[in-house]
Amino acid sequence: MNNQLMAQTQQSVAHRYAQLEAERLPFLERGRRAAELTVPTLLPQAGTTSATTFSTPFQSVGARGVNNLASKLLLALLPPNAPFYRLTIDEQTVQLIAPKQRGEIEARLSKIERVGMQEIETTAARVPIYEALRALIVTGNSLLFVPPEGGVRVFRLDRFVVKRDAMGNVLEVHTKENISPMMLPMESQVACGLAGNDTLEKGVDLYTSCVRRDDRWVILQECNGVTIPSSMAEVALDKSPFIPLRFIRVDGEDYGRGYVEEYFGDLASLEALTQAIVEGSAAAAKLLFLVRPNGTTKIQALAKAPNGAFVQGSADDVTTLQLNKQADFRVSQETARQITERLAFAFLLNTSVQRDAERVTAEEVRFMAQELESALGGVYSILSQELQLPFIGLIMNRLELQGKVPPMPKGAVKPQIITGLEALGRGQDLNKLASFLKFLQPLGADVIAREMNIDDYISRLGASLGIEIEGLVKSPEQKAYEAQMAQQQQQQMMMAQMAANSVERAAPAIASAAMKPPEQG
Repeated sequence: MNNQLMAQTQQSVAHRYAQLEAERLPFLERGRRAAELTVPTLLPQAGTTSATTFSTPFQSVGARGVNNLASKLLLALLPPNAPFYRLTIDEQTVQLIAPKQRGEIEARLSKIERVGMQEIETTAARVPIYEALRALIVTGNSLLFVPPEGGVRVFRLDRFVVKRDAMGNVLEVHTKENISPMMLPMESQVACGLAGNDTLEKGVDLYTSCVRRDDRWVILQECNGVTIPSSMAEVALDKSPFIPLRFIRVDGEDYGRGYVEEYFGDLASLEALTQAIVEGSAAAAKLLFLVRPNGTTKIQALAKAPNGAFVQGSADDVTTLQLNKQADFRVSQETARQITERLAFAFLLNTSVQRDAERVTAEEVRFMAQELESALGGVYSILSQELQLPFIGLIMNRLELQGKVPPMPKGAVKPQIITGLEALGRGQDLNKLASFLKFLQPLGADVIAREMNIDDYISRLGASLGIEIEGLVKSPEQKAYEAQMAQQQQQQMMMAQMAANSVERAAPAIASAAMKPPEQG
């Protein structure tokens, strides 16, 4: 297999990486401009190191917005204490295998879901995914690496290149990282000519290539112009460890666009206004006294005089330096406030939900928050297809390789995403169900019980909340059995009561018969 892979990858990975860098350059420049106004460390300028001191923006709205939006996306895509996916089995497969054991199959799949969530919690995948979401919001692109073992790694935009077809499907992914040669196995150091020389103390560029060949992915690594033989592998299309992510998809482009890019004008304007206000305020805060050059007041006498002392001079000789820019500052502050409000709405900050009023109802706050969350429906759509589905597929493949879950029939069992966009739809259903019952309440409880199917309402309510009601809500069979048992118990109580009444009625006759003297023979 190695000879075949070598024949397929005659072109150097470093050369191919350099070719694709030119196509990435416009997106890289836009991402760096967006990072300068929000979180500069997400995509620093070229040539920066860990010791570089990054410039801090004058305004913090961009950073607050990015962190807040990334947190909301993380909670929606990977909710804590609840699976974000559900394993579903094909109905035809159920009918062929075990049509009468559907409940048992569902129970086993639910157990596998919990094992998958335990694996995600064990590897602490939420930390790198949160980092990837922040990079997506600012730069529009990020790359996840999910190996068969270990944790999840994130590559920022300046460390990978990607090539897609016209439909947006990934064709090539190449990464570049500077590592210490000591991180490579000894046989790889020997193969790359790195063993036994001074370069061991210097970093070397390690290129990783993942190229699509027909229905397979060809993966290899290259260092110092030499392909590492032990890194060569072929995997199926749905088992690539690389997950290239985009925040906003643009047709025909290999890279995505960031959320910050759409609001770059407001962020740049707010940055300029905030800088002008801060620097102007610092200048206004400087205290300077002006003394008339030909006046009778002496500067040294004023400077040396204690508080409350009498000094010979004229008040007209001394004045205070003032900017007299209050009106200009007021215009700048009002403009900055309006821009801040617009950005707060865009980044779903809590300050944008509650309007400026003495009394704001809780229903108004919930409605506004729901409207803002619904605005991210398109974002949830692309992230569910390009992040959640591939990620859980790799996690399930890892569990199968480790023997923690049994191998599942290919194509028969598929993960279904139940968070993100799906959660938005359930939230809309929940509000409609609550409003429906609220409008029926004036009719009275008797009318509601007579006209509504309560069992169906409870089922829809549980589905809209994302709660598994099986075992929580009584089934029709259980209610019928309990009604039957209650009826039998009532009959037994009635029979016991009837027996007691009969004994009570018969008690006087029995007592009189017992007191009657026996007849003499």
